[in-house]
Amino acid sequence: MDKKFLPSSDRLYLEEKLDSYKEVNDGARNGLIITDFKVPEGKYSVSYSSLMIIIPQGYADVPPDMFYFSPALTLMSSKSYPAQADVFESIFGQNWQRWSRHADQSAWRGGVDGIHSYIQRVVKALNVA
Repeated sequence: MDKKFLPSSDRLYLEEKLDSYKEVNDGARNGLIITDFKVPEGKYSVSYSSLMIIIPQGYADVPPDMFYFSPALTLMSSKSYPAQADVFESIFGQNWQRWSRHADQSAWRGGVDGIHSYIQRVVKALNVA
């Protein structure tokens, strides 16, 4: 059963900026899934993919760590997975490509940063991969 766990400020941001998202949990962990997340045009094998962010205990004082895509993203230039994005995990009943991009906890500003700033980190990682 899915329960709401995101702060209302994150939910408001998501509702204003995105077409579709859902909060999911499996009893052990919480996740945010953003469907049809646009990836940089011409860089990857697909134009859109679902983005999943595991929301850690203690969020929003504790930042999310890694993020995941389904379907997987491969670089058009090399036809390979980006660095540290070649591991797959089954989470919430779906196969996900794990992007191992660990957050700098000291750069996270509890009470200020949220999903909006984490999504900016994801976009940056997609652009530099």
